[in-house]
Amino acid sequence: MPLARRCLAEFVGTFILIACGCGAVIVDNDTKALTLPGVALVWGLTVLALAYTLGDLSGCHINPAVTVGFAAAKRFPWKEVPLYLAAQVAGAFAAAVLLKLLYPENDKHFTTLPRGGWGQAFALEVFLTWFLMLAVLGVSTGAKEKGITAGIAVGGVIALEVLVGGPISGASMNPARSLAPAVVTGHVGSVWLYLLAPTLGAVLAVPTYELIRSPK
Repeated sequence: MPLARRCLAEFVGTFILIACGCGAVIVDNDTKALTLPGVALVWGLTVLALAYTLGDLSGCHINPAVTVGFAAAKRFPWKEVPLYLAAQVAGAFAAAVLLKLLYPENDKHFTTLPRGGWGQAFALEVFLTWFLMLAVLGVSTGAKEKGITAGIAVGGVIALEVLVGGPISGASMNPARSLAPAVVTGHVGSVWLYLLAPTLGAVLAVPTYELIRSPK
């Protein structure tokens, strides 16, 4: 698959993920109709659907931390990482702009902000992304999902982690998910946390997975 086409798939996938997931957060803050379990289900189902739609094309990373994690695990070439990250961030920004246009009065609600201290949110984001990356590594071949259950596994982990971490850190687990809304809405004070912590968590998952699975 040509790199340009794979990057286009990452752009489209990240755009859909942020538009649906962050859109659900805005709708729930406005109407209280979804509640936390409903928002978690939207995130999980969106990832599930995208995994089956784009998994065989680009691997459906739709997350810079996951791409970096795959590269750290030597399942994805480092030379392609910048283009994948650019496509993901561009897709996230396109979605964030769309949501700001659709919900100009509620745009601040789809940013990820620590509910408590920065230390607590940082540790939680590292843990959540570490767990997510472990699951992704376990259900992938190379840098792509394998089998018919991969989307269910990853989507289930996403939904679970939104339930666990959403009220505390926003359960970002995705630098693009946090960066784009922060810039578009102007709430950039905590964005460093959501760039660094998920990336660190994804990288830490790689040696953990090797320790668990490697016969050596």
